[in-house]
Amino acid sequence: MRALNLDQLRTLLSVLELGSFSAAARALHLAQPTVSLHVGELESRLGTPLVLRGGPRVQPTPAGDVLAEHARRLLRGADEAVEAVQHHAGRAGRVRLGSSTGAMVHLLPRLLETLDLALPDIEVQVSVGRSSELMARLFVGELDIALVAAPQPRYPKIRVAPWRSTPVVAMLPPRWEAPATITPRWLADKPLILNEPDTHVRRQVMDWFAAGGVLPRPRIEMIYNEVTRRLVAAGYGAAILPFEHPSETLDGRLQVRKLRPALVRRLGVASRAAATLDAPARSVLEAVLAFRE
Repeated sequence: MRALNLDQLRTLLSVLELGSFSAAARALHLAQPTVSLHVGELESRLGTPLVLRGGPRVQPTPAGDVLAEHARRLLRGADEAVEAVQHHAGRAGRVRLGSSTGAMVHLLPRLLETLDLALPDIEVQVSVGRSSELMARLFVGELDIALVAAPQPRYPKIRVAPWRSTPVVAMLPPRWEAPATITPRWLADKPLILNEPDTHVRRQVMDWFAAGGVLPRPRIEMIYNEVTRRLVAAGYGAAILPFEHPSETLDGRLQVRKLRPALVRRLGVASRAAATLDAPARSVLEAVLAFRE
C-alpha cells in the first residue's frame, strides 16, 4: 500500500473539525471537489469509510476517529522534522507570522525590529493578507501566529488575545472645508475612498454610516491604506482609516478629523494555545504580546 499523503490527512482533519466539506474547502483554499477527492482517496486506500455523510454535520466513523488521532501526530511530527532540519542548518527555529494589511505599514516594521533584537536566532517569516484569510491559514497549520482585526469568527482551538486599539478617523483632502468632527450625514455625499468590501474596516465603516441613517457609494475601493492616504492628499476623495502615527498626515498634506460617533479599530493576536506551540513559536508569541499597548 502506498504511503499516506499528508495533504490528504490535513484535509480530513479540517473536514472533521469544521464539520463540512465546504467549510474545509474554504479554510484550505481548495475547490470542494478536491476536498472530496482527498477524503475519497484515503477511504479507497484504507478500504473503509472514514466519515459519515448526509447529516447536518460530517462525523467520523470509528475508523475515521482512529485515523484522525494518528494524523494529528503525523502532521505534528512533519512540522517538527522541518524545525529540526532548520536547527541543524544553523537556525534555532522558524516562526510563520501573518499580518493583516492594517498592521503592515507602521506596526509590523517596529514589531519585527523588536523581535530581531530580542530573538536573533529565530527566523520570522511574514505573510500579509486579509484577517479572514490569515485565520483560515492559522487553522490549517500554515501559520503559527497572526495579527488580525478583532473580533473574528471562532475557529476550534484558535485563541485571539487583545493586542492594540487604534482610533479610526476621517482623512480629508487639504482644501476641503470641514467641521471639527465628522458625522455620517456630512460625509455620505462626498467622494469617498473606502476599503474593499470584504475587509474588517469596511464593515465597521458601513455600520457607522448605517447608524447615521445613510448609505454611501464609494468612488474608489482600495485595500492598501498607504495608497488610500496618497489619493486623499491628491484630492480624489475622503477616507475613513485607523490612525496609527503622525506620519500618516503625509507632512500635513491631508486633514485628520475625529468621527462622531467615535470608531476604534482593534487588533488581536491569534494563535493556538501556547502550550501546544513549539519553543520558537512560544517565544515569538510572548514577545508579540509584550508589544501590546
